[in-house]
Amino acid sequence: MATIARRAPRGMLPDLLEWVDAPWAMLPFSSGTAFRIEDYVDDGHYVVRAELPGLDPEKDIHVTVEGDLLTVRAERREEEKEAHRSEFRYGSLSRSIRLPASPDPKEVKAHYGKGILEVTVPVPQATAGGQRIEIKTAG
Repeated sequence: MATIARRAPRGMLPDLLEWVDAPWAMLPFSSGTAFRIEDYVDDGHYVVRAELPGLDPEKDIHVTVEGDLLTVRAERREEEKEAHRSEFRYGSLSRSIRLPASPDPKEVKAHYGKGILEVTVPVPQATAGGQRIEIKTAG
């Protein structure tokens, strides 16, 4: 029966190969301060879903609405363990999303499950035809 053995690193080449495997992990603009989201409108609500796995929503995630700006802040804390390898990102994460309108914060709902934060914001109904604006003339 064959066994898989790891080769000893050969200078700088393995480090470069790891960088190629995860090119975004080492770039300067990828500081881990953002997270992936998806958004859509469903049944009169604007829905924002954010990938935030492994967090405690009561301690680590904060959702705020100010005017038409929804902000999600999260903190991922590194656990103290013996020497180990980790590609997880730790620290503060933050993302702000411009909403279609300024909602009443009391009507914004947030739910966290299976590593996904889902924020639901009611979208005001558009009036058919809009409202006519008077045009003033000079002279």
